[in-house]
Amino acid sequence: MRDTPLTRRWRPRQALYRFFDLTCAATGLLFLMPAMAAIAAAILCDDGPPVFFRQTRVGRSGKPFRIWKFRTMRAGSQGATITAAGDSRVTRVGSILRRFKLDELPQLINVLQGDMSLVGPRPEVPEYVQVEAPIWQAVLQVRPGITDLATLIYRYEERLLGTSGDPNAMYRETVLPAKLILNLGYLRSRSFLRDLKLIFLTIRYSFFPQTFDADLIRKTFGMETEQ
Repeated sequence: MRDTPLTRRWRPRQALYRFFDLTCAATGLLFLMPAMAAIAAAILCDDGPPVFFRQTRVGRSGKPFRIWKFRTMRAGSQGATITAAGDSRVTRVGSILRRFKLDELPQLINVLQGDMSLVGPRPEVPEYVQVEAPIWQAVLQVRPGITDLATLIYRYEERLLGTSGDPNAMYRETVLPAKLILNLGYLRSRSFLRDLKLIFLTIRYSFFPQTFDADLIRKTFGMETEQ
């Protein structure tokens, strides 16, 4: 990956962000251990082992890594990489975990390992990444995150994809380009306070999904003109 003004601007802040990531991830894993144990037990009772799902994603500088998630689909199920609403592979417990985004909690391990940050562009599977494209070059300059502005705005992405006859094509041609533009816009105006606000809203909408308002989030972060 080539050097850019975006990366040069972020170098002095990297130590602060990494310290914040490590502190929050370690504390989060410690306090969330009982909840994560309960989720693991629910998965085992509902569909048996394994509890976790691991998948190759593209990280900073295009380096692949294995992401951690609680398993939400039937063991051994095959099919499309993306998930649309009504996917029969999703288990009963899995649907609850996905609704409240609890399947993402194990990614705190990825944060400790240094593959991810709390806030950053969500890592994609290799088949959707065009490493030579300028916008991908810019987005892949930073660590991927557990949450980002695009993920928050597209919280109900599965419902949107469920309206298409070809969810994969819709994701590749419409949803993903829009998310990349949001990612780039956020990175250009990123600050520690904006990251804190993004983390707060992510937690808020995980607990109270019925209050979600994508347009309000766009306005809050000054992205109302981004498409």
